[in-house]
Amino acid sequence: MKIVLASNNAKKLVELQALFAPLGVELVTQGSLGIPEAEEPFHTFVENALTKARHAAKLSGLPALADDSGLAVDALGGAPGVLSARYATLFGQPKSDADNNRVLLEKMQGRDERTARFVCALVAVKSEADPEPLIAMGRWQGQLLQSLEGEGGFGYDPLLFIPSEGRSVGQMSAEEKNRLSHRALASVDLARQMREVWHLG
Repeated sequence: MKIVLASNNAKKLVELQALFAPLGVELVTQGSLGIPEAEEPFHTFVENALTKARHAAKLSGLPALADDSGLAVDALGGAPGVLSARYATLFGQPKSDADNNRVLLEKMQGRDERTARFVCALVAVKSEADPEPLIAMGRWQGQLLQSLEGEGGFGYDPLLFIPSEGRSVGQMSAEEKNRLSHRALASVDLARQMREVWHLG
């Protein structure tokens, strides 16, 4: 089955293709089909992922898969949340990983509660009007560090310490991250649903 991925992220394509290949799924990016990115107006990961999936399905005529992910910090009421990629811009700063991390550390100064998690919502639809979207959530629990640790990964990876691993996500290899991450957890659940509901694999 050919499924359009509502993303143009090459790393995400490789990561998800490897996971869903055993189901006989071939992922193609929406950009390769000339589909523009969808608006993401909602406050929750699930609503944004569903909007992106329906948008890609409508314009491609194919089943679609979309994810929305980010960092949720308990002490900040779940922020940066769905605005994780552009968190710094909310405070008049440039949009970059370095600025996002710097602003987050500033907001966390003097706070004792440092629990946080990476969150991923993965949604698959057979068509734009699919009444039964498949929805999977993955959460990777950790604690925010006082400073960056590790050169790997991207985004907030060097700031999230994973107690069970004894290091930050930024100190993990790509292979370790792909096996343990919020997106990996959501992907495993979504693949299970695809087997059971869509009868793939």
